Amino acid sequence: MALVAGAVAFSGTGAATLNGDELATISAASRSLAGLWELARNIDGHFLPYYLFMHFWVKAGTAELWLRLPSAVAIGVAAWFLADLGRRLHSVRAGVIGAAVFAILPSVSYYGAFARSYAFAAAAVVFSFWALHRAVERPSGRRWVAYGVAVALVCCTHLFAVLALPAHLALARRGVLVRMAVALGIGGLPAVVLGLVGFGERHAISWIPQRGPEVWLKFPKMAAGSTGAGVLLFAVALAGAVVLWKSTVGHGRVHDDGSRSAGPDQAWGHGDGSAGPEQVWGRGDGSAGPEQVWGRGDGSAGPDRVQGDGSAGAERVRGEGHGFAGLGPVAGEGGRWAVAGVGWLVLPPLLLLAVSQLVTPAYVDRYLFVTAPALALLAGVAVAGVPRFPMPAGVALVLVGGLLAASDHVAVREENGRFENIPWALRVVKAEPEDAIVYGQSQLRSGFDYYADAAMPDDVLKAGDVPDADGFGYPERSEVAAALKGRDRVWVVWRGTKQAGLQGDSVPRVAQVRQAGFEPVSVKHSADLPGLTVALFERKPERKPARTPTRTSARK
Repeated sequence: MALVAGAVAFSGTGAATLNGDELATISAASRSLAGLWELARNIDGHFLPYYLFMHFWVKAGTAELWLRLPSAVAIGVAAWFLADLGRRLHSVRAGVIGAAVFAILPSVSYYGAFARSYAFAAAAVVFSFWALHRAVERPSGRRWVAYGVAVALVCCTHLFAVLALPAHLALARRGVLVRMAVALGIGGLPAVVLGLVGFGERHAISWIPQRGPEVWLKFPKMAAGSTGAGVLLFAVALAGAVVLWKSTVGHGRVHDDGSRSAGPDQAWGHGDGSAGPEQVWGRGDGSAGPEQVWGRGDGSAGPDRVQGDGSAGAERVRGEGHGFAGLGPVAGEGGRWAVAGVGWLVLPPLLLLAVSQLVTPAYVDRYLFVTAPALALLAGVAVAGVPRFPMPAGVALVLVGGLLAASDHVAVREENGRFENIPWALRVVKAEPEDAIVYGQSQLRSGFDYYADAAMPDDVLKAGDVPDADGFGYPERSEVAAALKGRDRVWVVWRGTKQAGLQGDSVPRVAQVRQAGFEPVSVKHSADLPGLTVALFERKPERKPARTPTRTSARK
């Protein structure tokens, strides 16, 4: 299922061209390490771990497919951990159905073919929940270290991915609270550092408008990438939380034939000493080794057992005299995971809106992609909990969800699937000799340089070939009128609608071109918002002075 999810995500690239964020990844990753550090000191500091990874990745090339491949791999990793987490929480079929639902989400196809860190963040969050389950299931130093590493990875992939971590607190209980707090505290240190960096660079997201609670109405679409599929899966996911709430790990794992065995935190022993594949065998005196499955009468043990007299170490699961080993978690563990799953799904948008209101506007849909795995996982648990024919129900959910999201899958894979169609803009520009081009936003230049395969108009404002050390723009001449002297035609390209450039002062370069004596004669927009606008300006014809009529004298 991991390979399927990765392949579906990778197919999401389709004909979609790189957008400004992905071009920023190229710009950052292509710099020297010193240059990358200088960039991080001014903008995108919280992306530094991802940029460091991509710095070495792009040494093999910057083709679209190559740039987006790591994100597709991250989606495959997320699907694998999601499937195993579903197995641990409920059953194998819950994990398989959850991973399948995850794979058919248009948001997965979008971010799985997107050269930014959002797919990495989703994978890290799934890994953190998986690692936490293992640590709570059978606490050990090694497992708590793995959990701490998972938390650190969440913090390093994206600053706002940490908004999923408070859901972990639903699993806190006496006996693991101290070790869990230590792992969270140490693993969360990168979030503290990157959070301070991000706060100092909050000017970089000053373009984000303030949002209100109404954005939550769009949350199902945001998580799934499709309104129809999102609403359906959100309702099913809530049912999945109810299924988890009503179950407990103590009741055991549900098998595909409907039978139950001891859950991952349980150990069952029989009077004759037999044990199942996932059981820990208890002796008559209740002692067991940390990984012990079978014991011999002489106390010897195999490679996964503890040799000796049968006394258990620090990780043992103690059984009673009747052969039933005590439960690792307390009763009601399924309820804890129901709360954790719902928290994983809904806390990030709630907390991000709180940050937006209290600190700085920051509510952007892509910052919340980490909730998509929770949506799929809970939906998988819900269907796996159907008393009769759960697998056909799972297949039906995947098919219906896929049909509802079909148009969104097509849109993601179109040329304008990332909403900045630079090849389209290049086709609009019909350059003639002596034509000039002016970019409404300096960083657009990198996209035109990436895709241009023919002669371009003269870039009259460009003052250097190296991008700014503190950003993604390029050094430019300040005097637009002087740069356009002797030119009769100039192409102006800006990010946004026609009105954004032609009305008001949101795109200063357009106003400066007009002040230099030019007027628009052709304006085209790439349709989807925010999109790109390409306008051709021509110099206004000079007005000739009006002739003064000659007064003729009357004949005498």
